[in-house]
Amino acid sequence: IRFVLGPQGEIVPDLKERLPGRGVWVTAAHDAVTDAAKRNVFARALKAQAKVPAGLTERIDRLLAEAALGAFALANKAGCVVLGNAKIEEAIAKGRVIALVHASEAAPDGCRKLDDKLQTRGEIRHPAVRGLGADELSLASGRSNVIHAALIHGGAAGQFLAAASRLERYRKGSAAFASQNGSDTD
Repeated sequence: IRFVLGPQGEIVPDLKERLPGRGVWVTAAHDAVTDAAKRNVFARALKAQAKVPAGLTERIDRLLAEAALGAFALANKAGCVVLGNAKIEEAIAKGRVIALVHASEAAPDGCRKLDDKLQTRGEIRHPAVRGLGADELSLASGRSNVIHAALIHGGAAGQFLAAASRLERYRKGSAAFASQNGSDTD
């Protein structure tokens, strides 16, 4: 994650990497950001006084979740999201599903059933996304009570998967990077 110094001397996360000024890069993991704030990394790297706002890690989590939900909404508008159990099962049977999305409060049995159907087809390309709540998915899709969704081929689906993966890695912490590519960096 890129951070810049705001006009009032406060550290600002630049998730889209477009803000002007010198930037400081920190591994996109909540524990890495917490550690950087604790060790005064921002001020030293920017060679200036830098105030770390209270709740920075929670703010980043919220911003990453909003980015993922925005990408989900765009994927839905682009026709890359299938909602409803029967429609999801039909899309799986036709071999169109590249990934499943399960609300964080979804019953494990319901998730397992859909995951097994997709795995039986032998077409799992991405692990299921599980970090977003039913209320969030419902709001992003414009439907009520969204517990499960399926993503089908399309660029917008890929953008959502990238955003959801970034959020999941951030929440898991630095260990997610180490297990993903054998190192502590992104």
